[in-house]
Amino acid sequence: MKRTLLITFLSVITVYYSVAKEYKITSPDSKISLIINVGTDIKWSATREGKEIINNSKIAMILANGKILGENEKVRKAAVSQLNDIIKPVVANKKSEIIDNCNILTITFSSGFSLQFRAYNDGVAYRFETSMKDEITVKNEISDIIFPAGSHSWYPLETSFMSHNERTFIYSSLDTIANKHLASLPTLFQVNGVDVLITESDIEDYPGMWLVGGGSGKISGVWSKYPDTEKQKGELDLLITSTKDYIAKTNGARTFPWRVFVIAPSDIKLLESDMVYKLAPPNKIADTKWIKPGHVAWDWWNANNIYGVDFRAGINNDTYKYYIDFASKNKIEYIILDAGWYDSSNILKSIPDINIPELCHYAESKNVGVILWVAWKTFWDKMDEAVVLYEKWGVKGVKVDFMQRDDQKVVNFYLEAARKTAEHHLIIDFHGAYKPDGLGRTWPNALTREGVKGMENDKWSKDIDPDHDATIPFTRMVAGPMDYTPGAMVNMDKANFTPNYTRPESQGTRAHQVALYIIYESPLQMLSDSPSTYMKEQETTDFIVNIPTVWDDIIGIDGKVGDYLLLARRSGKEWFAGAITDWTSRDMDLDLSFLPAGNYSMEIFRDGINADRYAGDYKHLKTNVKSGDKMKIHLAPGGGWAARITPE
Repeated sequence: MKRTLLITFLSVITVYYSVAKEYKITSPDSKISLIINVGTDIKWSATREGKEIINNSKIAMILANGKILGENEKVRKAAVSQLNDIIKPVVANKKSEIIDNCNILTITFSSGFSLQFRAYNDGVAYRFETSMKDEITVKNEISDIIFPAGSHSWYPLETSFMSHNERTFIYSSLDTIANKHLASLPTLFQVNGVDVLITESDIEDYPGMWLVGGGSGKISGVWSKYPDTEKQKGELDLLITSTKDYIAKTNGARTFPWRVFVIAPSDIKLLESDMVYKLAPPNKIADTKWIKPGHVAWDWWNANNIYGVDFRAGINNDTYKYYIDFASKNKIEYIILDAGWYDSSNILKSIPDINIPELCHYAESKNVGVILWVAWKTFWDKMDEAVVLYEKWGVKGVKVDFMQRDDQKVVNFYLEAARKTAEHHLIIDFHGAYKPDGLGRTWPNALTREGVKGMENDKWSKDIDPDHDATIPFTRMVAGPMDYTPGAMVNMDKANFTPNYTRPESQGTRAHQVALYIIYESPLQMLSDSPSTYMKEQETTDFIVNIPTVWDDIIGIDGKVGDYLLLARRSGKEWFAGAITDWTSRDMDLDLSFLPAGNYSMEIFRDGINADRYAGDYKHLKTNVKSGDKMKIHLAPGGGWAARITPE
C-alpha cells in the first residue's frame, strides 16, 4: 500500500480574530473548489467548474459551558496536505481497490479545536477535532447549508427522530422546504446542473445528523438530544419519553463525524462514489478470513409459504431443513430464521419446535450458514451471553432489528454490537437502522443494513414501485449497502398489483427483479420468495444465484433519478450489466466499450414480449459479443434487463 502525505504550512495567524481570513483547496482534478472564511464566524463555500454549489454555509459547535467553537476564533495555524492511498476493502461492496486521493486543509484554533476539510474529485467533507483534557458536553452543532436559488431536492421526509429511515424521496423545490420538514440522510440536492448528496461518515459516540428546511435555499443540520427517560413498548419499541438538554456527552480529545457532500456532474456518477467508505476508520478486525458475503434464503417475506411437502410449514425444524436443502442445492451461502424462533423475548432459548444447534449442524453438513433475527434491545440486554451462546451453537450471524433511533446512546449500540459479534465470528445485518456511515470498513463483519424502504413494504403498501426502485440507487445507496431484499417471483403490472401480507407480490416485471441483484449493492443479498417457488422457477433462480454479492469495479452508463438506470459491474474477469426503468417503457443503448479487448459470451435475462401485460413474462437467451459492440435494450413498463458477460 502506497501513501504520500505532503504538508505545507499556509500561515501562522497572529492577528486578531476580527480580521477575516480566507483559505482555499481544490480537488485533485481541480474541478471542485472549497473556500473557507474565518472571521467572527466560520463559513464555507464550494464550486464545481466555476458553478456555485454551496455558499456561505456556517459551521459551529455549541458546548454546555457556553463556549461556541467557531465564533470569534483565533487561527493558530493552517496546513494543507495531500492524501494518496489505495484501500483494499475486506468486503468489496463496490470496488476491490479504492483510490483515496484528496487535498486536505486543517485549520487549528487557539481555543482547543481544529477543522479538517477534504476535497475529493467526487465531493467535499469536513469535521471537528477537539483537543480538550476533560469530558465535554455538546449542546448542539450548527451546520447551515446555503444552496443557490432554483435548487431542488429529492427529500426523504420524516415525521420524527423515531424512525426506521425507510422513506420515499419526494422531488421538491428547495423553497418549499421549511423548518417543519424533517429529513433523514442521505438527501439529494440538484443545484446548477450538479448533484449534491448530503450524508455523513464515522459516527461514533455522537448522534446522527438530520436536516430541516430554512427557506430561501437554506438547509440546516439537526440532531437528536440525548435520551433521559425511556419506555419499552412491547418487545420492539424503546420510546424516548424525555431528553437531556444536550446532544452528546463525550471525550474532550476526539474527532467528530464527517459531514459529507458527494458532488457529481450527472446522476449516474453518484453511483460510482465511495466517499463515505473512504472517510470511515480502517478495519479493526485482525483475522477476517471467516467473514463471508453471499446470498440468503429468507423466510419472513414469503411467510414460510413452502408447498409440495409432507409436513406443516411454519417456524419449525422441518421447514428450516427444507430451506437448508434448497440453499445447499443452489449454492446459497445462508438461511435466516427471522422473528418467531425464540421464546417470549428470551433470545437465549428457542421455541419447542426449533432446535438451533441441530439446525446449525445440519446446515454445516450442507455447507450452509444460519443467521438469527433478534430485536435490538433484547439483544443488547443479553449481548455478552448471546454472542457466546450463538458461536457455541454454530450460528454464523445475526440480523438485529428495530433500533429506529440514532441518538448518541443507540449509535453506541451499533459500535458495541459490531465489535462483540466480531469477537465471536458473527456477521451482522442491521435492520430498523439509520443509513450506513462507513461502519462496514471499520467492522467488516457488519455486511449490510436496511435503512431503506425496501420490498417488504409490498406486503402492506403500494410504495415500492419501479419509480421508487429507480430513485434509491441515486440516493440511499450512495451512502452504502442496502438490504432491500429483492427476489419476488410473483410479478404484477401497475393495474393488477395488490398488497398482500401473506402471499406477497412485486410491482414491475420478473426481469426488473433479477436486474436489482446487479444494481443494488448488498454483500448479503436476500432471496425473499418461497424456496418452493424458486425451485419451480429454476431458470430464474439459476441466473440470480450466479450474480455476485461483492464486486471489483463499477461503471455507471446512463441514468436519471426516479426514471431509469443502466450500469455495469465487474467480478474477476466477468462483467454484469443491469438496467431498470420506471412505469415508462424505454429503449436504451448499451456500449460495450468498457470490456477489455476480446470475444465474450453474453447470457441475457430480459423482459418478454408480453411483459407489459403479464409482468412475469421474460426471455432468457445467450449470444456472442465483443468489446466495442453496441446493443439496443428494450424495457417494458416497470421492466428490467440483466446480463452476465463472460470472456471466451
